[in-house]
Amino acid sequence: MKYRDLQIQTQREFPSNMRTAGFGWLVRAGYITRENVLLPLGNQALARLRGLADQPSFFSLLGLPVIANRQETFFPIATGSIEVIHCPSCGYTSRRGIAQFRKLPFSREEPLPIEKVLTPDCNSIEALAHYLGVPKEKTAKALMFTRSADGKFIFVVVRGDMQLSEAKLKKLIGEFRIATAEEIVKSGAAAGYASPVGLKNALIVVDDLIPESANLVAGANETGCHLKNTNYGRDYTAEIVADVVLANAGDPCPSCGSALKLLDAELLADGKDYRFENILSALAETYHDDKGLVFPREAAPFDVYLMHIPGKEIDTRTQAEEIYNALQTVGISVLFDDRDERAGVKFNDADLIGCPIRLTVGEKNLKAGMVELKPRKEKENRLVSLASLSGIKTQTDLLDLMTSKTS
Repeated sequence: MKYRDLQIQTQREFPSNMRTAGFGWLVRAGYITRENVLLPLGNQALARLRGLADQPSFFSLLGLPVIANRQETFFPIATGSIEVIHCPSCGYTSRRGIAQFRKLPFSREEPLPIEKVLTPDCNSIEALAHYLGVPKEKTAKALMFTRSADGKFIFVVVRGDMQLSEAKLKKLIGEFRIATAEEIVKSGAAAGYASPVGLKNALIVVDDLIPESANLVAGANETGCHLKNTNYGRDYTAEIVADVVLANAGDPCPSCGSALKLLDAELLADGKDYRFENILSALAETYHDDKGLVFPREAAPFDVYLMHIPGKEIDTRTQAEEIYNALQTVGISVLFDDRDERAGVKFNDADLIGCPIRLTVGEKNLKAGMVELKPRKEKENRLVSLASLSGIKTQTDLLDLMTSKTS
């Protein structure tokens, strides 16, 4: 394809709204706009990626540092929109909202008698733990909701040092919203001092660690008071006992027990549903240097960036056109920079766009029957004969030519 036909417009500067290095290089190379809209060159790159999608090891072929579970594939990046839990030891990977982890009771104790204590101005776990001099792990956190489908009051209990996973709760009870003050009072609870002890007309859900956690401090359903030594089974029960809390960095992996990591990431694939624009962005993040994109051959929109340097005695453009047609005839995809621009401009644009090979047709070398070949990842260029170019029949031949000495 010819440069002018794609209407490529490269940029000399990074965009002011650059979120990541990869985004900046894609804009500068003319793959996308500053508003993240695909341009013709970007669409060409996506077409190349779609052609590879049926390969059994698609992401390995691209060399992307992905993490995955049986269904989803993620690309870790600090600006990612999805929180992912990942185990570096065994590879366990899950969206944080549904991730599991190995839960450990804070201590093993015999149940103690329940005791009501005054706790003024202790309407948060932090204030309560500080006032009573206990770790947050020894408290029970109450969260109250109303189910959207039927208006049922939902009372959730998790250990005080943990966070509720709304995704896990939604899977258990359906859609819900935060309970109103009126709904909380009607249930017999007191906001900031609530517990499941003595509740009426409530669906009680407790995290599965609660039955293993003895003598927790919980609300007394009376403002300014809490109950010490509440125990599941003796003081209250629940309709649902299940995992309803978020996994955190450092929690033990459910599979191997190693410390989990919390990462930001972007989704690249859900089963066979590929997010090709995200994959292009991941490639740009992974493959760039200080001059531009350095795409691997499999991911580049074209195999070859072909350019001519206008001469005084030889029609270099006509010779380049012949090479362009010959390479395309044998299935080598070529981006032909057919502009009558200065050599420096073309060299810069070739580096920006990131094709794996640059072929330069110049007058001086043509007089010797040669053209210049430069692999994008290498510093040095080499000369190859027109005869060797005419002998290329497959992409393998092209790769052999890339690695051969001057011929």
